[in-house]
Amino acid sequence: MQKKNLIAINEFCLQHHIDFSFINTLQQTGLIQITNVKETVYIDADQLKQLEKFVQFYFELDINLEGIETITHLLQRINSLQDENIALRNKLRLYEMA
Repeated sequence: MQKKNLIAINEFCLQHHIDFSFINTLQQTGLIQITNVKETVYIDADQLKQLEKFVQFYFELDINLEGIETITHLLQRINSLQDENIALRNKLRLYEMA
């Protein structure tokens, strides 16, 4: 993994005024993945949007970690069903054209 795609967790925590323990708990529950490089903890830039969403859920909307896990699972399920729906519609169009 290239270091330029990584964001230091301590910088993220300073910018968002949160404690590292929150990030660590998200990592322990499997909601995010963190990377250690030379005693510095990083998160991949691709996960930044998701992490910011979790921070908003927890600190601004007062949703606990179990609620965040549930919301994340349901959103993933919705996306999966939407993808399946698109695939089925595409197959149906093929049969309608024939």
